[in-house]
Amino acid sequence: MTGAALEALLRRDRAVVLAALGVIGLLAWIHLIGMAAPAPGAPMGGMEMGPAPWSAADFATMLAMWAAMMVGMMTPSVAPMLLLYARVARSAEERGQPFAATGWFGLGYLLAWSAFAVLATGAQWLMEQAALMTPAIAIADRQIGGALLVAAGVYQWTPAKNACLGRCRSPLQFIQSQGGFRRERRASLLLGLKHGAYCIGCCWALMLLLFLGGVMNLLWIAGLAAIVLAEKVLPGGQKLARAVGAALIVAGAALLVGAV
Repeated sequence: MTGAALEALLRRDRAVVLAALGVIGLLAWIHLIGMAAPAPGAPMGGMEMGPAPWSAADFATMLAMWAAMMVGMMTPSVAPMLLLYARVARSAEERGQPFAATGWFGLGYLLAWSAFAVLATGAQWLMEQAALMTPAIAIADRQIGGALLVAAGVYQWTPAKNACLGRCRSPLQFIQSQGGFRRERRASLLLGLKHGAYCIGCCWALMLLLFLGGVMNLLWIAGLAAIVLAEKVLPGGQKLARAVGAALIVAGAALLVGAV
């Protein structure tokens, strides 16, 4: 195959991957918008708020919301990794050593964030049972909110954050550290799951700030998603992470002082 033909195939792969990511992200945001705009008279999130016990349907509703939120927020940031996978997979196929389809890696990544969604739903349930949440699914206590901001800000400066962010910012280095891409579907799925785990290690503290601004506040969701994406793809992303951390610490301290 000529170089021009191979490059044409690579461009096609990039287009397919980007189109798939776009569809997944769009569907997630459509779901979020639908849940953020309940029918007149319906409670926020489509379920009864307050300390009343959740039903199985309530938990499923909120889990679907958290899963859609994680997919919508994190799909753009995994694009560089999936594009790299698609390109290397095409080259391997040309050599007669095909990898598992890119979708298996992507599925593993999304499964990791789905597991995080389960934990976040459980945290929301606990806070609602303790009457710590407003009807907009936001933390009602200013002291708790301030402490959450400070904690998230401090985490932005930790070695754990820096290490996980480094893995997310350098897809090729991550893959090389894991021994390369996988030919088997299960192994590719597990590799995507591991990459998702590093991504959670990078972003979990920022995700918890959803409880501060309101879980159904679409502008807040979009703002946090933009920060996550900027940290991962912009030059100087690790410096940006520390700057964001400093701003969160200052904001949290101000909130704590105001709550006294």
